Amino acid sequence: MYINKKVVDQIGILTVDREDALNAMNPAVLKELDQSIKEYISEQEVGVIIITGVGDKAFIAGADIKLMQNLDTKGGLEFGRLGQEVTMTIEDSPKPVLAAVNGFALGGGCEVAMACHVRYASENAKFGQPEVKLGLIPAWGGTQRLPRIVGKGNATELIIGGHMINADEALRIGLVNKVFPQENLMDETVDFAKTILNNGPDCLAESLRCINDAAGHSLIDGLNIEVEAFSELFGTDETKEGLSAFVEKRRPRFRS
Repeated sequence: MYINKKVVDQIGILTVDREDALNAMNPAVLKELDQSIKEYISEQEVGVIIITGVGDKAFIAGADIKLMQNLDTKGGLEFGRLGQEVTMTIEDSPKPVLAAVNGFALGGGCEVAMACHVRYASENAKFGQPEVKLGLIPAWGGTQRLPRIVGKGNATELIIGGHMINADEALRIGLVNKVFPQENLMDETVDFAKTILNNGPDCLAESLRCINDAAGHSLIDGLNIEVEAFSELFGTDETKEGLSAFVEKRRPRFRS
């Protein structure tokens, strides 16, 4: 078992637990993480998912380099696709996925964090795509998501430089949303998860879908997707409840 799972107040917390390897990812860890996320997506009692790493040194230090040392081209393709499958599961989740980055987020760890919808970091967090130092390139979405998040120039610098940046620099370029002292990171992440839980699950899912779809469409196509999702929500009980609660000056009851 490499993933610790617990649900608290409709928040599903997944903790990568491979502390002796700084939570580095091998196929077994990736498969377990993917399955755990899918389980929380399907569980009605879970409204928000948080991903973090055990200990105070690493979120996910990256892919398992000792494993990669023995891969051929076929093995490299399988390992890369497995990592991409996990990051797509995260990004496509209809439930918000938050990253609580509590230390090193390098290589595949940075790519897992980037797939999350919101990233909070501790003051000691470090980010980087050091694959070029190993004769490789990012393969779990780094060349695709990083430019979308921080811009082409910042992404290119990080990918071809292979260097690490600290949490303050990650915040400056928009790689993370907020930075907190290590001891406050999980509490702050959970607090935001609780804020999200005040909102309707259907509109959260539609918001995430529209945001994700924007990357692959023109502005006009994206606007059409957005307005169609907007209009369809008017046929749901959730939207009726939200509008009625506002008019009646009470809190909406979106969740049981």
